[in-house]
This record gives sequence, C-alpha cells and structure tokens, in this order.
Amino acid sequence: MSFFADLLSTVFERRYRSALEPDLEGRSMPELCADLLGSSGEISGAVTARHILDRYARMEAPEKLAFFTFLAEDLGIDPEAVREALSGFEASPSGQSYRIFSAAAEPRRQELARRLNQIPGATAQLVQMRDDLLQVARTRPELGPVDQDLRHLLSSWFNRGFLVLRPIDWESPAEILEKIIAYEAVHTIDSWEDLRRRLQPRDRRCFAYFHPAMPNEPLIFVEVALTQGIPGSVQDLLSEERDALPAEEADTAVFYSISNCQSGLAGISFGNSLIKQVVADLSRDLPGLETFVTLSPIPGFMAWTRENDVQVAEIPETQRQQAAHYLLSAKRKNGSPRDPVARFHLGNGAQVHDVHANADLSPNGMAQSAGLMVNYLYDRPSIAQNHEKYAAAYEIAASTQVQALAAAFDTTRH
Repeated sequence: MSFFADLLSTVFERRYRSALEPDLEGRSMPELCADLLGSSGEISGAVTARHILDRYARMEAPEKLAFFTFLAEDLGIDPEAVREALSGFEASPSGQSYRIFSAAAEPRRQELARRLNQIPGATAQLVQMRDDLLQVARTRPELGPVDQDLRHLLSSWFNRGFLVLRPIDWESPAEILEKIIAYEAVHTIDSWEDLRRRLQPRDRRCFAYFHPAMPNEPLIFVEVALTQGIPGSVQDLLSEERDALPAEEADTAVFYSISNCQSGLAGISFGNSLIKQVVADLSRDLPGLETFVTLSPIPGFMAWTRENDVQVAEIPETQRQQAAHYLLSAKRKNGSPRDPVARFHLGNGAQVHDVHANADLSPNGMAQSAGLMVNYLYDRPSIAQNHEKYAAAYEIAASTQVQALAAAFDTTRH
C-alpha cells in the first residue's frame, strides 16, 4: 500500500507542479518560504518545497548568502513573544500555555526545514545547504543561530537509531567504492588497485554508516586491518608485498583510518558508536580477536613544535618522547588535549598505548607529524572508566611506556 500511495503522490505532484510552475517562477524565495510555511495541502506543499530546493541548488554564492541572511533575520524568534509566552506559562502552567511557549521559542526556519525535508532527496540537499552555510558562517556570526538550528535538526534526523552499518568490500557497488576513494581523508587511496588491497584480502575489513534517506552516501567509514600483534607502521599495513593473514589467525583488529564523508554534518559525531559497533561485530565473527587498537596520525604535532620552538629530533627515540609529551601535555584553553584525533579517541574511552617513529612516511604524514603515529588502545574492561575520567576532568589514560616517554622528554628539557 505504501508503494502505491507514494506512486500516486508522485503522479499528482508532477501534475500539480506542471500547473503551478509559472506562478512559482514569478515568486521570490521569501514569498515561496511563506507559501510553504502557510501551506496545509500535502501536494501543494511538496511542490513548493521542491521548487525552493531546486532554485537554491541553482544559486550562486551571493544569492545563497542572501537566503541565509533572510533565514536569520526574518525566520528567527520574536524575543518579546517568547517573554510573553514564558510569563503566561509561569503564571498558569498547563499543556496549552506550554504549547504557546514552545511555538514562540522555536524559530520558524526550523519548521521550514522540516517541511522541505518531506520530499524525496531533500535530506541530502539540506546537508549540502548546511555545508554551504558553514563556509560563510565563520566570518558572519549573525548566521550562527541558523547553523545551530540546522545542526539541531540534523542531529535528530541522523540519530544513531536511524543509521545502518554496512560492510564495504570489493564486491560493493562501484558507486560506493568511488566514494570511498574520494572521501578517504587519512591515507590517500591512489588507485583502484590500492583500494582493492584495502578491501579484498581476507585480513582487511571496511565498515560504513548509511542513512535510509541517503542510501548511497556513506556518512563515515573505518578501515580495519586484522593482524598478529600491534603494528607500528602504516607502510607495513598498506604494503603491496605483504602476505595476507588468515582472518581466524588474527589476534588484533587495527583501526587505521576513520573518515567523515559529509562536511555538512560537521559537529554531529558518529565515530564513537561506529567503533563500538564494529568492535562488537568483529568480536562476534572472529572470537580470536583479543586486542582492538588504532594506528592514528598526530595531525597537530608539527604545528605545536613550531609554536613552542621545539626542534624535532633526528633520533627516533627522542621523537617518540617529544610526541608523547605533546599528546599528554599540550592542551587547549579549556584543558582538553590539543590534538583533535587524541580528543576523539580519548573521549571514546581509549588510552594512549604507544608512539612510533617513521610510521607514516607519506608527504602528509611527514608534514603533519614528522612521520610519527600513535596507537590508541580500546581495552574493553577500561573503556567506560577512561571515558568518565576524561569527560569529568580531561584526565588522559596512558600506558606506563607512554608516560615514561613523556617523562623522559620533560627531564631533558629541564
């Protein structure tokens, strides 16, 4: 019944749109938005929503800025109406007074976005719209409230309960594989052969989150290597000459690349639940896995050395000491670790397990971290405790060997 209902709705929408198109073309974007907000008919609302999104897609940057400014100035909240509604609720709390307050406190642009999202394909277009907004909001603080509203809605629409975890392998559709190549943000995939080496061998895995409204667009994906022992070099993991390991002989799962794919979903985190679900799935399928660890970049290391007049050492052991000190001691103003990858994994409950020199000799690896990489260990019995301590006071869990490396650096400096 749902299929036939959707089919009939599409037919009626096309006929209705064909009849309305001349009138819609003659209306401004503010007028179209007002029409959509005032619409009570499902078909007429869908036609207007489609026209708004299609017109937005054709806009150049100045027109998009004007549209965002309209959303900020004309479809925000009325502070006086909010104050009046709150006073009414305080004076006489009831379902009715609360409804009035809630309606006054919600910006009309949120309802506009919800109505736009009713048509097929709109979710992806709204994600792109927020991406466009983020490009200009950095220098225009008055657009910040618009971003907060879109982020609020997208956080609800992309709630973990709606996401689907799918394995990506060499047999996945070419459209998906092309996007894995394009979105890889940590270790560039240079060719289809390079991608095959990461997906086809029996000791390699890849998992991605998808949303039902964007079934062919990965939101985030993680690449996993199954190994014996904890590796200290990405060159070894990605080597063309390596021999594949039978998956059942592996004792370690290495998360060596995690890439967010949709910049319009910035600030909406999927990585925490992704890692937890992948750990659960791998543990179920391969009970011989005992260790879950990352091999991660240290993207802020070189910038930190320049800002603090630290000369990167030539001796690998001294480099490890410098990196350990950076990971444990370099902080932002709020007390959290300076390194963004460290913040992500430590916030998830991992610990800094080890640091490796000459671990990523790619141009990007050398430029960002002098070739250094770090293992973050997801020790399942300790994850919850590590997370709570980090959340409460940014307390960093670290192995004794990493603590010793950082202490050695502190000793040499003083």
